[in-house]
Amino acid sequence: MSAPVVTQHALPAVGGAQLWGMAVVLAGAVVLWLGAAPAAAPPASALAWLLVAVVAGFLGRIGQLQLLPALAVVPVALGLAAVGLVHNAAPPAGPSVWLAVAGVWLGAWMLVAWLSELRPRSPAVQRTLGLLIPILFGLTILWLWEMVVQGAGVPRVILPAPSVIGARIAASADILWIDFVQTFVKGALAGYAIGCLAALAFAVAVDRSAFLRRGLLPVGNFVAALPIIGTAPIMVMWFGFDWQSSAAVVVAMVFFPMLVNAVQGLAAADRMQRDLMHTWSASYWQDLRHLRLPAAMPFIFNGLKICATLALIGAIVAEFFGSPTRGMGFRISTGVGRLQLDMVWAQITVAAVAGSLFYGVWAALERRVTFWHPSQRAR
Repeated sequence: MSAPVVTQHALPAVGGAQLWGMAVVLAGAVVLWLGAAPAAAPPASALAWLLVAVVAGFLGRIGQLQLLPALAVVPVALGLAAVGLVHNAAPPAGPSVWLAVAGVWLGAWMLVAWLSELRPRSPAVQRTLGLLIPILFGLTILWLWEMVVQGAGVPRVILPAPSVIGARIAASADILWIDFVQTFVKGALAGYAIGCLAALAFAVAVDRSAFLRRGLLPVGNFVAALPIIGTAPIMVMWFGFDWQSSAAVVVAMVFFPMLVNAVQGLAAADRMQRDLMHTWSASYWQDLRHLRLPAAMPFIFNGLKICATLALIGAIVAEFFGSPTRGMGFRISTGVGRLQLDMVWAQITVAAVAGSLFYGVWAALERRVTFWHPSQRAR
């Protein structure tokens, strides 16, 4: 027989405060809803679904509803309540609406707390939960953003709603793709590859030379502390107004963080292990290949992940000071000047997704390569 998906049948002990908070705010929302104007009140269906979530939570707490049914009923009820509130949100929202919003938020908090306490035996379920929890948390943040903007009547030039940003992404997909290729593919990736490869080569040279170790690294720390706002215009003057200047800025940003991590990694091998390689008459390159480079992999991947986020930032900032009529930085700067905040947020969204995926690629590759390291075995 196969192992059960989860190890418990009752709800986790956490989330009691959030559940009682949901009950209190739901009671307040119902009382205010009875005397509120229809335009400033939440829909009755949203309050009803919120009540379903509260009842299912209490039944699960007292053991009348098992884990899996509760985890099916509560998120569905909260989702339907959230959809109802969004579809009927119009400024100015009344106090009963905000109490209902607080109830849905507390319910999402309770649900995330439940999922975080689960200890499934199946590795596939563990990975699914690892993805589901941040997705649920992110969707809750987006929903709160949408409700605050719509319910409070925040102007678009101050803060557009996520629905408006999503509509802009769908309507301007061709422009966003051209800007993505210009900034990320040409500028960020090219500079990232050149900077990281050059840093690895210099790390080997620094490892072999005490002069470079004592002379180059302090200078590198000084150069890494230079503000990008000051160096980016100089790079634009040197390399022109196309992607080459963005790549040059990225090289300057990623080179020294990668160099420092690689040098520390090459020195991480145990002294006894190095003595053993010496007794076997191993050359420097044999020692590097079979001992020191594998031992340095956790440090190298740490540098690659740090530089993955720095690369896109450097490419975008470089375009603020000079670029052709395309690129994320160009579009953000011109969008702010034209008060096209939906386009600005669309570019920010694309940059955040691209940067997160780029970081995730290196994190996944790190788990494959450094599976032997204690930091990976503990996961």
